[in-house]
Amino acid sequence: MRYYTAGESHGQGLVAIIEGVPAGLKVSEEQINIDLARRQSGYGRGGRQKIERDTVQVISGIRFGRTMGSPVAMIVKNRDWENWTDRMAPFGEAPLDLVREVTPRPGHADLVGALKTNTDDCRNILERSSARTTAPRVAAAGIAREFLAELGVDIFSYVVSIGSVSMREENPYMNAAQYTPLAIETSEVRCPDAEATEAMKREIDRAIKTKDSLGGTFRVVVRGLLPGVGDYAVPTERLTSTIGGALFSIPAIKGVEFGMGFECARRPGSQVHDPIELDRANAKFTRTSNNAGGLEGGMTTGMPLVVTAAMKPIPTLMQPLQTVNLDTLEVAQASKERSDVCAVPAAAVVAEGEVAFALADAYMRKFGSDNMADIKAAIKAYKQRLNTMSR
Repeated sequence: MRYYTAGESHGQGLVAIIEGVPAGLKVSEEQINIDLARRQSGYGRGGRQKIERDTVQVISGIRFGRTMGSPVAMIVKNRDWENWTDRMAPFGEAPLDLVREVTPRPGHADLVGALKTNTDDCRNILERSSARTTAPRVAAAGIAREFLAELGVDIFSYVVSIGSVSMREENPYMNAAQYTPLAIETSEVRCPDAEATEAMKREIDRAIKTKDSLGGTFRVVVRGLLPGVGDYAVPTERLTSTIGGALFSIPAIKGVEFGMGFECARRPGSQVHDPIELDRANAKFTRTSNNAGGLEGGMTTGMPLVVTAAMKPIPTLMQPLQTVNLDTLEVAQASKERSDVCAVPAAAVVAEGEVAFALADAYMRKFGSDNMADIKAAIKAYKQRLNTMSR
């Protein structure tokens, strides 16, 4: 299962096409719209969220709420398009009063994209590299999430830190799966630590006053995974590779850790690797710790998958940094776009979808992809074999 997207931040809409979708999968339009709303929420979001009220329109691949086995196509329309019809028109001449974007923002794709594509208007770059283009990703991910949910796999995320403020956690790689997603969603920054939530909000308020922006870290947790999903023989199909690549495809993500992550490099092996034991009551192998974050050798261990990602501060600043004007080649201030101060909670929702796609694809590589009945039968047989091996 994979997806493609098209569309610009201020274009008519954002399109997603998902292919490799098995037939017979029940899909909820309401749940996709809930996830789209989650992507737009969070303390520190900007004015664009007051304009857009994202909803999905499915135009192919689903009939009476179930997939048909053909590609699924969907669109998320941009309400702001009506304010940009002259500046983003697909055809015709550019308006005489068109203001080109010639002062690229440090930290954004503006300058290097302009150099790559030989344009003197950064608008051509920033429209596609905008975080707004993650909306169709979240919509598309609704298919992957429904697929995994039907197989007993659920995904959620929470914010670990914003700026210099971090939540307090003891052994998060074992305990992260115990958090209640509902409690996370009621937090304004989607952090399960109430005290840290208030401190994060104060940190965002300070950034608003100083016309700055903030990044942070978030954690994606997946429960209910079978062991042995993924691959060790083909490097590009290791889940560390596919999930890592998927997360790095999200704008502003600068670091990804599986389980203990970089801390592994500072500890001896006896404090890193997860001892194996046999759970005789349930006839399965398990681990006494989860420092690996649910992956070994590029495959799932059966423990919860725990992935932490770091997001850099948003590059659009209301007090801009120095840049160079592309017309005059003189020193200038970077351009200002309507933007967020902090979008870490929103990025976490996008990350859930990316992880879901990587896992859904790995499940179908192992258990088939034609239809849900055959996939479930293959999984049932696999579970029976695992039980036999662990007796």
